[in-house]
Amino acid sequence: MAQFKLVISDSTGKSVSQELKDKSAQPLLGAKIGSVLDSSVIGISGGKVKITGGSDKSGTPMRSDVHGGVKKYVLMSEGVGAKNLEGGRIRKLVRGNMVTEEIYQLNVRLVEGRLPEKPKEEAQTAEEAASAKEEKKKK
Repeated sequence: MAQFKLVISDSTGKSVSQELKDKSAQPLLGAKIGSVLDSSVIGISGGKVKITGGSDKSGTPMRSDVHGGVKKYVLMSEGVGAKNLEGGRIRKLVRGNMVTEEIYQLNVRLVEGRLPEKPKEEAQTAEEAASAKEEKKKK
């Protein structure tokens, strides 16, 4: 069965991470980069999300101009998967634009609606971790 790690971001720059497994991940299979879906599919009520990218289990990035769910070597000079080429071209391995079971992480942007708030317990543990990190730096 499918299992995805979802990174959901909004226009303000905030993001939350959540995991989808089995039946809750099924509606995403077959969707493509750029598809706008109802956010109830991922557990957020009253909104829409747009798939912006992702990567597979080995870290190979998805690229919107490669069709299907395949891995291919593509000659590229810029864009997703091509860093610091400085005027040259290189053949790199990328994955297609379709969401398949091999995809591990999916990046989505909230087009309409609001991000779910973190529970107070999680927020407190994050603050405690940050304060512990600061204390460690002082020592």
